[in-house]
Amino acid sequence: MAKQKTKFFCSECGFESPKWLGKCPGCQAWNTFVEELETVTKTQGMQSSLLRTKEKAVSIINIKGTEEQRILTRNKELNRVLGGGVVPGSLLLVGGDPGIGKSTLLLQTSYDLTQSEKKVLYISGEESVRQTKLRADRLQATSELLYVLCETNLEQIEAAIEQVQPDFLVIDSIQTVYHPAISSAPGSVSQVRECTGHFMRIAKIKGIATVLVGHVTKEGAIAGPRMLEHMVDCVLYFEGERHHSYRLLRAVKNRFGATNEIGIFEMQENGLVEVNNPSELFLSERPLGVSGSTVVASMEGTRTVLVELQALVSPTNFPSPRRMATGIDHNRMALIIAVLEKRIGMFLQNQDAYVNVAGGVKLDEPAVDLAIAVSIASSLREQPTQPFDVIFGEVGLTGEVRGVSRVDQRVKEAEKLGFRRVILPEKSLKGWTPPASIEIIGVNTVAEALKAALG
Repeated sequence: MAKQKTKFFCSECGFESPKWLGKCPGCQAWNTFVEELETVTKTQGMQSSLLRTKEKAVSIINIKGTEEQRILTRNKELNRVLGGGVVPGSLLLVGGDPGIGKSTLLLQTSYDLTQSEKKVLYISGEESVRQTKLRADRLQATSELLYVLCETNLEQIEAAIEQVQPDFLVIDSIQTVYHPAISSAPGSVSQVRECTGHFMRIAKIKGIATVLVGHVTKEGAIAGPRMLEHMVDCVLYFEGERHHSYRLLRAVKNRFGATNEIGIFEMQENGLVEVNNPSELFLSERPLGVSGSTVVASMEGTRTVLVELQALVSPTNFPSPRRMATGIDHNRMALIIAVLEKRIGMFLQNQDAYVNVAGGVKLDEPAVDLAIAVSIASSLREQPTQPFDVIFGEVGLTGEVRGVSRVDQRVKEAEKLGFRRVILPEKSLKGWTPPASIEIIGVNTVAEALKAALG
């Protein structure tokens, strides 16, 4: 007879408790415990013993270090985000809002790999085989080496993997797959953790590159326990507005490449098309000679992206002014406003302030601080900045401008797009030679930057 017992799991981190708790001791989150019925059988114990390996520990100097042979796709943006291509035996997790284009991207990638004589198995737990076929016909992504299966039972999926022996495996999505030995519902903490563990072992033992599609919560995080992101090798987030055609694929974790790398795509009738020059895209609709608009050079992984940063300052009708930020950290914006009030003498306590990054990009590096300060000051004074200026630098609490990294790459990108001046930290001018065709202005304080940008 199987023994049944009830346990409580934290939906954020997977912490296990025999009773319900209001606050999770693991991640300190409130009201995240869910009750699940756990079934412990002798079969489960036998399965765990069969998975034990007989390998012995060896010295690290005796291990031969070989370069991983990556599988290149025809999509250069995807190759960039993955660090140079798909690594055999890796486990990837892709998350994003419903309808953002996750299945479209993976179906196109599967077709690209079949053109390199790679066998692909696409497991769909949410769409039937006919629905997947209709999508593939629309994307013109049909091949004899692309196998499709509609299944949610983990044991049946393992049998299909043994039969097909694919080089690339897609599970769409991990929340629909269930282990028959676990009594909890598909998508629960126990099911997601157990099924992900099985796919991880399959990927490592058989050398199959595996992609798991994950649902997201209302807050935008991948649903399920937080440990799901720790188990996989790479975590990709598909971002963008469903009402706009542009999509961003961001790597927040990558064991085989740079983190925070982004790939930019455009959704068209025949699927996702890569965008080769994102800076031109983000600046294509930029107005010239308007107050509150600046251009900032930001590093996204190893890529330099020039984006427009807009600010609007207007008198408030409320006792406390509103502070709204889109694309940047709200707390960082409040800090810069405090610096402008204390160090520059600007009176912003009776002004609403709105800051927006055009194009839907999220900028989280400190190098955008100086551009935010210049944009707010430009909008408050009704003085437009020079239309061919690029501004970047980190702002300190005393009003100083701190140095940033990869200055030469940022300046080269600005020169390539025809900008004439770059306002940057004075401390970042050492160790490289600026191009002769662009004017470089080094500043030490926010006051110097405002004088150079606004006169």
